[in-house]
Amino acid sequence: MKRSKRYQGSATLVAPKDSYGFDEAIEKLKAAATAGFDETAEITFNLGIRASQVSIRGTCSLPHGTGKTIRVLAFAKGGSVTEAEEAGADFVGGEDLAKRIQEGWYDFDSVVATPDMMSVVGKLGKILGPRGLMPSPKTGTVTKDIGAVIGELKRGMVEFRTDRYGVIHTVFGKASFEAGALKENLLEVIRSVAERRPEEGVKGRYIKKVSIASTMGPGILLDAGEINQFVDAVE
Repeated sequence: MKRSKRYQGSATLVAPKDSYGFDEAIEKLKAAATAGFDETAEITFNLGIRASQVSIRGTCSLPHGTGKTIRVLAFAKGGSVTEAEEAGADFVGGEDLAKRIQEGWYDFDSVVATPDMMSVVGKLGKILGPRGLMPSPKTGTVTKDIGAVIGELKRGMVEFRTDRYGVIHTVFGKASFEAGALKENLLEVIRSVAERRPEEGVKGRYIKKVSIASTMGPGILLDAGEINQFVDAVE
């Protein structure tokens, strides 16, 4: 695949087979983000799990947010409707919202629900699931305390989950963030993934490889020794 001159220039900042400590990696990510928009800082984990048997899923509240305005859809009824609205949900409802989604409407970034709405939400599994939007108790997005969760999402809570290959891909901010803020967000994501190490189904090292990149930039491999030292302290 032919790469643009901009990408080729950014790629010279990174040696393909080298790995970098947290600070240097973030510096390179910021330097490589030369597109005409504020690129998202992304992180990819390759986990040593039996992906056919084990799934890793969770949420992480980024200390400095994502840098993006999150549109939250809330399935709620009764008093929870007011709670969701006061917490800043962009859309609140039940069957009406479910019908719009079934008709092809997806103008939202996160979905939360109270437990008593799962009979409605459950019918949307085949639509929301593949898009990573299906609410789940495992991520805290099915909850009686819907106001608190909406508040966290608005402030910068991200969700993550493994794909069928045992890979997690999520975001940890914007390239325009100060380096220190990006590092704190990065470490919080790594901490959250490390804390969800399963008791069974791990093959060798749990976190095998981690790389970061801006939206249009090259992948930057993080130093395994520095990651292991950080993860061991968490575990």
